[in-house]
Amino acid sequence: MLYRENGQFKTSYRADQQIFPISQDRILIALLLAFAFIAVPLLASDYLFRAIIIPFLIMSLAALGVNILVGYCGQISLGSGAFMAVGAYGAYNFFVRIPNMPLIPALILGGLCATAFGILFGLPSLRVKGLYLAVATLAAQFFSDWMFLRIKWFTNDSSSGSVSVNNLQVMGLPIDSAVSKYIFCLSILAVLALLAKNLVRSAIGREWMAIRDMDVAAAVIGIRPMYAKLSAFAVSSFIIGVAGGLWAFIYLGAWEPAAFSVDLSFRLLFMVIIGGLGSISGAFFGAGFIVVLPIALNQFLPLVAGLFGMTISTTVISHTELMIFGGLIVWFLIVEPHGLARLWAIGKQKLRLWPFPH
Repeated sequence: MLYRENGQFKTSYRADQQIFPISQDRILIALLLAFAFIAVPLLASDYLFRAIIIPFLIMSLAALGVNILVGYCGQISLGSGAFMAVGAYGAYNFFVRIPNMPLIPALILGGLCATAFGILFGLPSLRVKGLYLAVATLAAQFFSDWMFLRIKWFTNDSSSGSVSVNNLQVMGLPIDSAVSKYIFCLSILAVLALLAKNLVRSAIGREWMAIRDMDVAAAVIGIRPMYAKLSAFAVSSFIIGVAGGLWAFIYLGAWEPAAFSVDLSFRLLFMVIIGGLGSISGAFFGAGFIVVLPIALNQFLPLVAGLFGMTISTTVISHTELMIFGGLIVWFLIVEPHGLARLWAIGKQKLRLWPFPH
């Protein structure tokens, strides 16, 4: 009975079109943000921040960008790792080569570099789609691996190809502790998630979804496929590029081109599929599933073996973790192909009717 709309009347179009039209949702989001910004820094340990929470936030941001392209516009992409790499190395070059370059503008400029790179490799979407477009975006992944490994200018003439950053600051405040990194990543994620949510509800978001559902019919009613597809590539690449900069600057600190391999692209695609295509919340559910579950399994399996008086090696644990993880992915795709966000939406809908069966 707590999740009902009795007495909540909409008296204007503005009230009817707000992001969270039900007051319970607004209260829940406010409490969640207060818990994330206030309680988590006080309760979590450095290990939780560095191993779980910060990777979860950055991967959620990257999955959000992938979901805009794949989920809302229907353009299959396997080059997300390349867009993250371009954002990371672009931000690195701006940060290193320009004296006293602030961190936030460097990340934004790195995202703009990823935007240009995404538009360039999004041009094939004007002619091909489906599996052929996936292969075309996969070419971006191989090209970026070669470019950052062979062209030494991008790595500031580093002989090993490895680069690093230090002395990160935002408005004079150092970003060196786990808590400060967490607050910084959470703030960027909250801002970009809000902008993305409003963007997909706007006219350009409706154009993306029309192109996703049937591009020929969308062109007939006056939607320009070239503008819609390239704008989706641009927005998606920018968000992924910013996430790549955060992954390199905040989480890794020192990295090489192998940190943005094709495995990362597949992980981001899995996050979107498992979390829910065409859903902002699906990016968070998918990132939580991919990032948190393997770590939980790695901690849980030795405990189960100990209950039965068994001792298993770390190699067996890692292989068993991958087997269980893959089986759970297949199970979720069979049980709910629309992702975890769909299960969340069904649960909310049932709460709105509970305890009545209809």
